Amino acid sequence: MVKTNAMRILEREKVSYTPHTYDDTVLDGQEVARLVGQPFERVFKTLVTTAGEGKYAVFVLSVGRELDLKKAARAVGVKALSMLPQKMLQSVTGYVRGGCSPVGMKKKFPTVIDEEALAQETIFVSAGRCGVQIEVAPRDLARCTGAVFADVKAEG
Repeated sequence: MVKTNAMRILEREKVSYTPHTYDDTVLDGQEVARLVGQPFERVFKTLVTTAGEGKYAVFVLSVGRELDLKKAARAVGVKALSMLPQKMLQSVTGYVRGGCSPVGMKKKFPTVIDEEALAQETIFVSAGRCGVQIEVAPRDLARCTGAVFADVKAEG
């Protein structure tokens, strides 16, 4: 398996992780969870939002949940957020849809991991390439990304 930038960063930070591979044509998070044999509560997606020109924030939450933009905005101290248009994802983060990792983006953005992650010993996030997930302890992920934990999921 080819090492991704996210894996190299975790190694440099002395964070243990386990890589998991799956069909790299699959982009849907819930399908990824099925392919790596994990419940939705353990597989997390990385969403990038914008609060206007040059202001971005990253949210990591279960593939079975939706982001509550009001809660998310409060968590990063802005009035309002919107989802980053998909066509801008690579230029802002360096990652493509389906391979966006919270670790190793082009710049450090405010990052929030949904507090549900704390109920899990380890969670799965993208390794920065389609077809590869990394399993890592939530607090280790937060340390490497400068993330905080907050409730940012929509109810329901």
